[in-house]
Amino acid sequence: MRAWIVAIAALASACSSMEAPMSKPEWTLLIHGGAGVMRRAEMTPEMDAAYRAGLNDALEAGSKVLASGGQAVDAVEAAVRVLEDNPNFNAGKGAVLTREGVAELDASIMDGRNRKAGAVAQVRTVKNPIRAARYVMEQSGRVMFAGKAVDEMAAGAGLEIVPPEYFITPRRLDALKRAMAGNLQPMDRYGTVGAVAMDKQGNLAAGTSTGGMNAKPPGRVGDAPIIGAGTYADNASCAVSSTGDGEYFIRASVARMICARVAMQGMSAEQAAQATLDEVKALGGTGGVIVLGRDGSVALSMNTEGMFRGRADATGAKSVGIYVDE
Repeated sequence: MRAWIVAIAALASACSSMEAPMSKPEWTLLIHGGAGVMRRAEMTPEMDAAYRAGLNDALEAGSKVLASGGQAVDAVEAAVRVLEDNPNFNAGKGAVLTREGVAELDASIMDGRNRKAGAVAQVRTVKNPIRAARYVMEQSGRVMFAGKAVDEMAAGAGLEIVPPEYFITPRRLDALKRAMAGNLQPMDRYGTVGAVAMDKQGNLAAGTSTGGMNAKPPGRVGDAPIIGAGTYADNASCAVSSTGDGEYFIRASVARMICARVAMQGMSAEQAAQATLDEVKALGGTGGVIVLGRDGSVALSMNTEGMFRGRADATGAKSVGIYVDE
């Protein structure tokens, strides 16, 4: 009996010395600016600083919404719009170009409260495709529109319209020329921006926007506007935004699969993200994801050399990164 009492006392002592589980922050925001081949030797100090400043600007925009009690979906849109307006990222202004030398833009957004979603593809004149995707989600009664219909719908709704030339930058023209000459550079090929958020009410949201693949055939659509591949949010599990080889992310249903693993297998955000990226890699694809679980767990995961990414929450923590070892 004495030995039994001693054992119980020892167990109680051990339990009392364990660190109490950390409560989740009142709100959290994760962002990404695309995953891929990113080598320090190929990044000038000026480029590095510009990318990090852009990520910080997006975090600031989304954090401001969440800190003031705003909704997760508002924070996601705010963060993505900042990245769309930054010509350093492959979304909105500065997006990669098709073989014909034009930008065809895709975006999607999803509200975890009710699993409403909106997506647009092959947009050519809407300044902020994420705004058009949200309009589809909230006003159209549908989930996805593509092509000229999106530009016309957005104009009729009073969204900001710009000429197609607005999106074209010298950098992307040079990248297109290299690709057409058979000299496609790793950092020229892919890129996407996205955000996931949890607001003070515990609601989740996710959004993704992209110009797609450099020198893509006109009409090609990747995973960014595909609900369940590039974007997914459900208060019962998690919120996800993806970036990478779109065809493989579609085939693996990446965003939905991550949330399914969280909901049905009890995985953390990091565990679910890694398991799903392993599937993508087995298929032959590369990329990354940002994941925010309903329990507050987070993942900024990749199977590439880097991913432009950032994180902020109500504790005041804020960070951005580029390379896999950061």
